[in-house]
Amino acid sequence: MSRHGAARCPRDLSGDRRATTTVEFALCSLAMVSLVVGFLEFGRLAWTFEVLQEAAMEGARCMGLRAPSCASGGTYNAANTTSYVVARAKARGVTIAASTVTLTTAATCGGASGFSRVAISFRFAPVVPGPVTPLADGFTVNTSVCFPTSA
Repeated sequence: MSRHGAARCPRDLSGDRRATTTVEFALCSLAMVSLVVGFLEFGRLAWTFEVLQEAAMEGARCMGLRAPSCASGGTYNAANTTSYVVARAKARGVTIAASTVTLTTAATCGGASGFSRVAISFRFAPVVPGPVTPLADGFTVNTSVCFPTSA
């Protein structure tokens, strides 16, 4: 049989270096793809947190000023405020359940009283959990915003 035939002896393969570049590329590309996906997931997490923060801020302001979107006849309305916060988040691409929104009309924030507070607890699930098993089920992102309540 020829030296380059299919039935080569294992000790003959020990010096063969023809496929090393392919193997090295496969190993390096796996690490590189993992890094890129990790950066993308971290970006999604940061974006999601910002959307939740903005929705909570708008809801607390609406609630504190008793704006028409959050009030009924000039009086604070919890159902209207919750719907407003959920709609603000959804308008920015994050769907939250009304049960994840907590409203407090007489909150103490930073040691001072007389604030309206909106808190959101959201379960963030990565699109590609990857090799990090603890992240496969996602984790909770919490945000809370206060706004002075108008008299």
